[in-house]
Amino acid sequence: MRRENLAFFPLLALALSLCLRYVDAASSLQPPVKLIWHYYKHHNTCDEAEVYVRHEVEKFWKEDKSITPKLLRLVYSDCMVNGCDASILLDGPNSEKKAPQNRGLGGFVIIDKIKIVLENRCPGVVSCADILNLAARDAVHMAGAPSYPVFTGRRDGMSSSAASVDLPSPSISWEQALSYFRSKGLDVLDLATLLGAHSVGRTHCSYVVDRLYNFNGTGKPDPSMGASFVAEMKRLCPQRLQKGQSDPLVFLDPESGSNYKFTQSYYSRIQSHKAVLEVDQQLIFGNNTAQITDEFAAGFEDFRKSFALSMSRMGNINVLTGNQGEIRQNCRITNKGK
Repeated sequence: MRRENLAFFPLLALALSLCLRYVDAASSLQPPVKLIWHYYKHHNTCDEAEVYVRHEVEKFWKEDKSITPKLLRLVYSDCMVNGCDASILLDGPNSEKKAPQNRGLGGFVIIDKIKIVLENRCPGVVSCADILNLAARDAVHMAGAPSYPVFTGRRDGMSSSAASVDLPSPSISWEQALSYFRSKGLDVLDLATLLGAHSVGRTHCSYVVDRLYNFNGTGKPDPSMGASFVAEMKRLCPQRLQKGQSDPLVFLDPESGSNYKFTQSYYSRIQSHKAVLEVDQQLIFGNNTAQITDEFAAGFEDFRKSFALSMSRMGNINVLTGNQGEIRQNCRITNKGK
């Protein structure tokens, strides 16, 4: 981080300073709630649990690098609803994964495979909630972000309901997004940082067409978008789909594209008015968020450290521990259901 900016943005400076200690000396920190650093090794129940997870993720990632955004979205969809209890993994006609907000979720097969491996080696020990958070951490690291500490010891939830899914639409406004994050115990720095996950992955054109053709009912494009970028996006996202045509997908950060690598281009594109989603573009219009955007665009290492901290914070939302919940034998169904 540029030293001259620290005095002008103490929140970011403090958070990143804490993050350095958090990442480099995680085992010496007071763990959040009742989670434990290397829980399964500490309890001698599955010493190599995290090694098994990393090995399986690496095999999948070498074949399909899109597992990074898939697993990131799974963690977000899980933790931000009822807490990090792996309820997003449960099958059923009225389950969370069937909610309209979770259209297009992927990555379930990866978690299934990891669970099978762990059940063969350490039956009935490692929760699906821990597997999901560990797998996302490893996939993020392989995509160029830092490996951040995941405290473990979560247990799995025993119910899932689409009615409980309150995830906002990708076309949400900045004010609504910040209010939503604050309701989950996260702050403005977490939101500005976690939006950086849009360095990787894609979104449907249906979440963008209003910005391109009829922003706020004006019949014109969103004025915060650069003219050349509007033209580029219109070529990818037609105003109306032809009969039988599926909703196209566009990369959230074309400079990362199919490489699915974290880069600082996400923030530099916001500076250049080339953000695909409105909530991303609005980062440059707030006093604090404009400075965060400038810092992350200028210093990728600052973003990487802050992302590590915010991912850890999100992974600790309303976790189940102790005698709460259960350790599912199959991540898709509760033990009772099985």
